[in-house]
Amino acid sequence: MTEKMATRDAYGKTLLALGGENENIVALDADLSSSTKTNMFAKEFPQRFFNMGIAEQNLIGTAAGLSTCGKIPFASTFAIFATGRAFEQVRNTVAYPALNVKIAATHAGITVGEDGASHQAIEDISLMRTLPNLTVIVPADGFETEQAVRAAVDIEGPVYLRLGRPAVPMIFDKEYKFIPGEAVTMKTGKDVTLFATGLMTEKALRAAEMLSDEGIDAEVVHIHTIKPIDKESIIRSVSKTGCFVTAEEHSIIGGLGSAVCEVTSEECPAPMMRVGIKDRFGESGTPDALIEKYGLKPHNLAEAAKTAMKKKSRPCSCC
Repeated sequence: MTEKMATRDAYGKTLLALGGENENIVALDADLSSSTKTNMFAKEFPQRFFNMGIAEQNLIGTAAGLSTCGKIPFASTFAIFATGRAFEQVRNTVAYPALNVKIAATHAGITVGEDGASHQAIEDISLMRTLPNLTVIVPADGFETEQAVRAAVDIEGPVYLRLGRPAVPMIFDKEYKFIPGEAVTMKTGKDVTLFATGLMTEKALRAAEMLSDEGIDAEVVHIHTIKPIDKESIIRSVSKTGCFVTAEEHSIIGGLGSAVCEVTSEECPAPMMRVGIKDRFGESGTPDALIEKYGLKPHNLAEAAKTAMKKKSRPCSCC
């Protein structure tokens, strides 16, 4: 059985370890520490933990202030609150002055599950990647999360870490090396590229196996850093395969799909399909049921790949 771990759990464990290694690291939460897993840090380092209550704007503002005093603050709450309720503070008090604040937002995407649309952040990548100076990272599993959190400490400036609620399969091992801004080719191929991020990368790998059974050689590229995005890897892969699919647990508007299309439209236009939340809100349900309903299963990616490949063989309608 494949080992599973929630990226929020990996975050909590890594933050605790970092607290013992670097006394300048502090943690802040908005009354959700048992859910975001900052409670582990709070128990071990109570003098460096600040529960701001249900006041997310104050959470971000206080983190910004602490960063000006030489601290490395990790501010955590649910993604919907970190990016929605506190957007102005993220924009004006963190990103604009490029302060060294790490926003580790959990419970992103529709896999929040039964909490429903009000708690399912499907636009957070879009909001965060439009802000200058802000690095946006979406790890795929527990191993990568550990390294991404450690990398965030070394990045001088604001970082947004997008983390999830449910346990997800481990696709990396302890030998894996996370490099911010550098995409990872998980499988080489020649017929179509599957660009994926977060928990969708594991599904892209399974989609590639399905396609292989049909004689289609798919390349799988994991893009953990949405900003700055790895333009060179995108161009290299699409130039080889001639078409691509993007896969994300996020709206198809403004997220990974948009980011990749921005690169390809300028550098190497190619037929493509976007797999993600199609301009609608989420709803209450189990994570698995929502993944099925919103078309984020491996077979959905495989079908999108075949559609993109068909587009290679016909001229566009405007020609």
